[in-house]
Amino acid sequence: MSLLRRLAESAVSVLGGGILVFALLVATPGDPARRVLNTRGVEEPTLAELQAMREQLGLDQPIPVRFLDWFLGLFRGELGVSWRTGSPVAGEFASRLPATVILALAALLLAVVLSLLLGVLAAWQPGRWSDHLSRLVSTAALALPSYLIGVLLLDLVAVRLGWGTVIADGTWATVFLPALTLALASAAVWSRVLRSALLDLDSAAFLTVATARGSGPWRNLLQHRLPNVVPQFLTVVGLGTAMLLGGAPITETIFSWPGVGKYTVDAITARDMPVVTSFTMLAVLAYVATSLVVDLVIMIIDPRHGRTPHRMAARA
Repeated sequence: MSLLRRLAESAVSVLGGGILVFALLVATPGDPARRVLNTRGVEEPTLAELQAMREQLGLDQPIPVRFLDWFLGLFRGELGVSWRTGSPVAGEFASRLPATVILALAALLLAVVLSLLLGVLAAWQPGRWSDHLSRLVSTAALALPSYLIGVLLLDLVAVRLGWGTVIADGTWATVFLPALTLALASAAVWSRVLRSALLDLDSAAFLTVATARGSGPWRNLLQHRLPNVVPQFLTVVGLGTAMLLGGAPITETIFSWPGVGKYTVDAITARDMPVVTSFTMLAVLAYVATSLVVDLVIMIIDPRHGRTPHRMAARA
């Protein structure tokens, strides 16, 4: 029952996000048919040409019908036509998606590793130098905007030290600096959540028993505390993973990363709404799908999270 309810909630979230995104598309000023014709070299289209293009784009249909066609088209890979280039948005995204996937995966890996290091370091000796150092690093990563971090890394690492390249080519060989820029803010948030979750177990009975049996601070931390906070940590990581996709446009623009994010930024400048709304909807789908997968994984790891409240109360 819990699984069915979670699937229903995900479907409602996707539908609600789709309605909001489509409303943004409909409310955009200007004639999409004229824009597409202009990109194809027709500077002064006739009424017949405009009408034919509106029919081709489905603009002559009622708004509910247009929404249904657009929404179902998302799941068929039909994202509409770019107002700027006149090309199918799906094709433009497909050619750039591998670079964005590489960046997102590298950033996710770095964010998880950094958050584990910072979180465990802070919880090892709370209030001591390790805790202060961890919180200082996380505070700096949160306080500095990602675009500023990217510019600083480009200037210090790529230009002054000569490590890496100023213009990335979308491959694993040049992904480190863009991925680090994208990962720092997420790592800062995740490490703070991890620190709090680890310290919340200070008064747990199993830690008292483990200490009485001779378990040292590091063993208590890594073997007893850390496994108990994995569900909470996975939840934060899962929700934050979709946020990495949302932050990709800025990072890709700074490093000239040839991904979907940079293409979307160019589309925003040109007011190419089919591209903008398609990227936004893909981000919504990524967020909902990631959240659902994380919930399912947590239910497998810790079945208590999948029980309904009255069942949990009955067992208590």
